Amino acid sequence: MRDMAKKGDSSTGAADNEEEKSSPKGPPIGPPSGPPKGAPMGMPMGMFPGITAANAPPQRTAENPPEVQQSNAEQEDDTEPVADVDTSVDDDEFSDEPPAPSVDIGGMIGQSMAATPMSDVEALRAENDSMRNALTNATSIINEMDTQPMPPIVGDGFVVPAHVVSDFVRIGRQLQRDGLCHATVGSISTLSLDQPNLVHITKEGSPLGQLDERHVASGRLGEMAPLDVGSAWKIHTIMLAVTSLEHNGSAACAHLPAPYTTAMSLEQDLFVLRPPDLAGKERFESVVIVDSDDVSEDDFLRQLSEGLGQSKCKAIVVRGGGVYAVGANFNEAWDNAAAVEHSMKISFLTRLADIE
Repeated sequence: MRDMAKKGDSSTGAADNEEEKSSPKGPPIGPPSGPPKGAPMGMPMGMFPGITAANAPPQRTAENPPEVQQSNAEQEDDTEPVADVDTSVDDDEFSDEPPAPSVDIGGMIGQSMAATPMSDVEALRAENDSMRNALTNATSIINEMDTQPMPPIVGDGFVVPAHVVSDFVRIGRQLQRDGLCHATVGSISTLSLDQPNLVHITKEGSPLGQLDERHVASGRLGEMAPLDVGSAWKIHTIMLAVTSLEHNGSAACAHLPAPYTTAMSLEQDLFVLRPPDLAGKERFESVVIVDSDDVSEDDFLRQLSEGLGQSKCKAIVVRGGGVYAVGANFNEAWDNAAAVEHSMKISFLTRLADIE
């Protein structure tokens, strides 16, 4: 009996040992011998309660050894939220659409470079507008200086209006800017439009570029020269008298030591100045040169009167003494003097360059 009992115990003990060996009591050791059999227990990885399998994201095939699945009850009790689980899936692995084109970095740089010059252009445009405004303001200031109000001149039985004095100041500065006169050489005069035979003339030695009411004197045609006018009085009165016949009583005269005209008149065998340029030919055909040496004063004045008529009452040149330009007003006299001087400059340069 004892032997049988021992045999039974040994048989039952061996069976128990086999059951213990077949039932796992801990985590598996080593890689599995094959894929797990049967349906997996619990929810797939990445799914949460309430999410159907159709909406679940696709799962990657795990290469790590699968863990022993627990029952649903135990998994619900023991499951803890896993942090930082990457459940994203590359679209390239499951999408049949072609990959999106990469960002054109060169195009973006080109667009930014193309946009940059526009800002520079805007800055230059703003700077240009600012400079234009500054130039406009400077021009207005210069005009105010040239046309600054001057006081009238009250003489013996006459009054020189303020605007006439301002015209003397304005045209004197313009003649100096054009290089037609220098320092205190030169003189200008005009007939009064308010009183007949009244002449307004600059005094002897007056700087045309810095005139004011103190440099203007007045007198009447056929009378003695006003104080401080000098010998220029007779020549100016002759010029004004001849010019007034051409312009219905209006006349202005400017005696200017223009350098090119004076230089061309020094040629002793030359008695007429002819413009070589087309612009000069349109303005006048010729300008007569009058000699002041070896003639009496009356003959000299007579030659001036006749020569001015031959020059179509625009200008006449005294040899070595400059040009007398005339017109209905100061602007016309200045224009005629500038035209003669420009033509004589071209004539001088062509002779210097030996151009026929």
